[in-house]
Amino acid sequence: MPKTDWNPLLRDQFDQPYWNELQAFVADERRTHTVYPPPDDVFAALHLTSYADTRAVILGQDPYHGPQQAHGLCFSVRPGVRVPPSLVNVHKELHDDLGLTIPDHGNLEAWARNGVLLLNTTLTVRAGEAASHQKHGWETFTDHVIGIVGAKPEPVVFILWGNSARRKRELIDSRHIVIESAHPSPLSAHNGFFGSKPFSRANAALVAAGREPIDWNLDGSGRM
Repeated sequence: MPKTDWNPLLRDQFDQPYWNELQAFVADERRTHTVYPPPDDVFAALHLTSYADTRAVILGQDPYHGPQQAHGLCFSVRPGVRVPPSLVNVHKELHDDLGLTIPDHGNLEAWARNGVLLLNTTLTVRAGEAASHQKHGWETFTDHVIGIVGAKPEPVVFILWGNSARRKRELIDSRHIVIESAHPSPLSAHNGFFGSKPFSRANAALVAAGREPIDWNLDGSGRM
C-alpha cells in the first residue's frame, strides 16, 4: 500500500470488502504461480509520483507478463531489459514529436519523478498470462485513483492510448485535458498513434493552464 501523500486519500479503500478479497486473491496467486511485478513494486507508480506533483497521467492496462519486465510503471522496464515493442514506438513518437534522443533503455522512472503518473489499471498479472488478474478488484482501486486525480482543482493532462484506456474518459472531469489515440502497439500504432504528438500537446496544455511543462527527456535516466 502506498505510504506517500496518496495514503490518506486512498485509506478508505483498504477497509472495503473488495480490497480484502483482492489481496487474498493476489496472495494465493503468488503462492501457486509466478506473479509480476514483485510485491515491492506493485505500487511503484504511487510511490514515485506523489498526488501533489501529478501533472499528467498515462494509463496502461496489465503489467508486462514476461520475466523481469514489470516494475510497477506502465510501459516501463528496468535498465538492461529489452525494450518492448510498444515502448519502442513510444520512443519513436517522442523523438518525432520533440526531437529528443531515443534512449538505449526502457526505464520511464524519470517521467514518474517529474509528475507523470504511470498507472496500469490492473496492478498484477500471472506470468505469461495477459489479463489473468483483470476483474478481481484492481480496476475498482485504480478507478478510484483516477477519480482522485480528476478531483484535483488544477488541470491535469490524461494521456489515453488504446481502447482500454479511452474507456476511462468518463471518469475524468471536463476541466482536465484528455489526449487520446490508438495504442502504441505494433498492431495499432499506425492507426493514429504515430503523429499524434502527445508530448508536445501535453506540455502546451499545461503551459496554457499556467503549470510547469513535463521534462520528457529520457536520455540517461536509465542510470538513476
